Amino acid sequence: MRKLFSHLIWRFRGVQVFALVGKSGTGKSFRARLVMEKYAITLLIDDGLLIEDQKIIAGKSAKKEAAYMAAVRTALFTEKEHRRSVRHAIEKSQFKRILILGTSDRMVRKIAETLKIPEPKRIIHIEEIATAGEIETAINHRKTQGRHVIPVPSIEVHRNYPRIMGDSIKVIWRRGLGLLLQDKAYEKTVVRPAFSDKGTVTMSEAALTQMIMHCVAEFSPGIEISRVNIKSDQRGYRIDVHVRVPYRLELKGSIYSLQQYILEHVERFAGIIIDELNIVIDNVTEAQYNKPGGKR
Repeated sequence: MRKLFSHLIWRFRGVQVFALVGKSGTGKSFRARLVMEKYAITLLIDDGLLIEDQKIIAGKSAKKEAAYMAAVRTALFTEKEHRRSVRHAIEKSQFKRILILGTSDRMVRKIAETLKIPEPKRIIHIEEIATAGEIETAINHRKTQGRHVIPVPSIEVHRNYPRIMGDSIKVIWRRGLGLLLQDKAYEKTVVRPAFSDKGTVTMSEAALTQMIMHCVAEFSPGIEISRVNIKSDQRGYRIDVHVRVPYRLELKGSIYSLQQYILEHVERFAGIIIDELNIVIDNVTEAQYNKPGGKR
């Protein structure tokens, strides 16, 4: 009921949510202003920060975190006080349109749900606004130099995060034709997060499979995994979990709850984004089913 009431309030206010999605290092933060200009968007959510008119008005930057997984948790607003402060600032702001940056469709939807704002009405992928060559250049730049962009002037970054300060760059966009031609300049800050000095963090399929097996065992010892198929691409991980379930298990509610349990725990503790998780029932066993003992 509360969720429906919140949705009606945002709808009454005429609020629209947009999202810009792309793999890490493809230039989302760099090109966010282009999307905001095109769609008259005033608020931006980027890596744990809430930005308005090129100023940080709430949140904390994932780029200040010392560890990669901590950075992912910050970007997803998993910490209670962080989440609360950003929600409060969003509710106070008289905005009509807001842009969320993320590495997958599911990530931006998850951020919207966490911050209690509507699901994105339009998801723009980085490939729609940047060429393959521009994306490749951005990825190579990230890999070789480990630098990230925060889409606010350097004075804003220096005031909040002096330890990760880097270079300031100005981007000039030319709009209009002939006598109506206008130049607009925006300043962005290039930073080097602490976690970028320490290499990258990856998770093998074997380790991820073990985490999923632990989740299933915690949720319900009666459900057995027959196999796990894992694929990953620029949107995130796509996982198929094949299971054997005991006879008399109420499939509809239990399997959906298991799916949410795995998603929540693996994303929180592994620091990864799962774009798609499918539970596939291979067969039904004759084993006695015991309800989970309150471990959920």
